[in-house]
Amino acid sequence: MESCGGNPRGIIQGGITMDVASLYEIGEKRKMAKNSEKVKRKNTRSAYNKSEERCAYLCLIPAFMGITFISYLPTIAVFVLSLFNYNGLSTPEFVGIDNYARIFTKDVYFVSAVKATLQYAFYAVISAVVYSLIIALLLNSKIFGRTIFRSIFFIPYLLPAIGVFKGWQWLYEQNYGLFNFIFRMLGIPPQRFLDSPSQVIPSLVLIAVWASGNLIVIFLAGLQNVPTVYMEAAQIDGANSWQRFWNITIPCIKPIIFYNVLTALITHLQVVNPALALTNGGPAKKSMFLSYVIYMYGFEKNKLGYAAAYSVLFFVLVGIFTAILFITQKDSIFSDEN
Repeated sequence: MESCGGNPRGIIQGGITMDVASLYEIGEKRKMAKNSEKVKRKNTRSAYNKSEERCAYLCLIPAFMGITFISYLPTIAVFVLSLFNYNGLSTPEFVGIDNYARIFTKDVYFVSAVKATLQYAFYAVISAVVYSLIIALLLNSKIFGRTIFRSIFFIPYLLPAIGVFKGWQWLYEQNYGLFNFIFRMLGIPPQRFLDSPSQVIPSLVLIAVWASGNLIVIFLAGLQNVPTVYMEAAQIDGANSWQRFWNITIPCIKPIIFYNVLTALITHLQVVNPALALTNGGPAKKSMFLSYVIYMYGFEKNKLGYAAAYSVLFFVLVGIFTAILFITQKDSIFSDEN
């Protein structure tokens, strides 16, 4: 009896201690089970992600091969070929940097080509971007038949380039062209347009502006994403149309403006179709663009190595202007706030 009743609290306390230990063990087991389930799920997800990653790489192989064989390898080949004297038939002769030295010292087209290309690109980029933004603003407003007008302004971009230039050639024709016909009716002397050294670049820029429907569509998409709540708040505060455009619309579409300027700059620096279809580099070398000079040396004079050296310099020129555009717009376009 004494052994049973001498210390009942100790027995109870011991029983409670045993119950707590059991509960602790059960809790630990549950934690271990949960951790093992998490590990299993993680391993399953990891295996699934690896499988999905392999599938993605397999699907990207055709694209990588296309870019490699169509872009990267030809670009490397141009850099290598620029160090050789090669006409496409004879054995290539290594000349080092002689092609580059000849371009900078003896070539009769280089300076004129750089001036013509930069002049055309400067006027075409500014005019096309401004024109496209204005048309996009008009098409974004609530006007009757705006869907039809959107198609009308986009169609010139889809037309074949040579057909477009031949049509404009008739418009610019000195004797029987439509523009000079209208000028004669208004008592204005006929203009030479494509045959005038001072008018050929503006005439070609006008064609480029008319065919900039792609920029209009991109601007229109950006304008439709401008938050209306900002416009409504500014209108309530008494802001006029210009203030809303300059302080709300322009900041909201800055990335769109940057993209359009970038694409237009690269496109117009590579201009070649107007010279091929309309001017043949004239008059007085005023439309002797760099791309046309590369075409002339490569396919008319069969100086492939020399044309490759021109291409490398042209590549560097485009890269410099693209880098300048990125650097000057880095803070406003790629800042943390934007």
